[in-house]
Amino acid sequence: MLDLIKSRKSVRKYSEKHISDEDLRKILEAGRLAPSWMNVQSWKFILIKSEENKELLSKLSLGQAHVKNADALIVCVADVNAWEEAKITHIKNPGLNPALQGENGLLIRTMEQVIYPISYMMLEAESLGIKSCIIGAMGNEITGIEQDTYHEVKQKLGLGDGQILSTIITLGYEAEESMTTKIRKDFDDVISLEKLGSKF
Repeated sequence: MLDLIKSRKSVRKYSEKHISDEDLRKILEAGRLAPSWMNVQSWKFILIKSEENKELLSKLSLGQAHVKNADALIVCVADVNAWEEAKITHIKNPGLNPALQGENGLLIRTMEQVIYPISYMMLEAESLGIKSCIIGAMGNEITGIEQDTYHEVKQKLGLGDGQILSTIITLGYEAEESMTTKIRKDFDDVISLEKLGSKF
């Protein structure tokens, strides 16, 4: 697994080779199986393959070309409504029930939860030789940009109130292998034992 994590990188140039539906299902299944707070699973995923929708989502993403040129996209939806649907209203402690943390607290918690399946799906894609990139620069309720396009996207993709397009994952086979070096902070810069700054 660690070798897989080390090999994974953001790829923005894709070949014309198509991803099989079988592999797309495997990637989506990895997301479906991700852990969540109290098993609420406050997310939805929409697979995008049509050129029309990719074009629209590229526009939403400030014209990023790899959104349009990817073989497939996964639209990741943060579903605030899931907390109410999960029937956890009997839990009265706000620390245990994000639905009691106020609108802002609930939004933050819901957006946080979507990170888990996103990571799972990208690693599953990597295991299949399929490259990916996370798109966060786009219009939605959080950024407040491209709102006309965002409303068009929400309507076209069937998103209702309380369902926020949080992220887009681009998927495809790499056009040509790049020599990109993964640069991360040193282990001791981010890992501590018992107290920040104390080496493990």
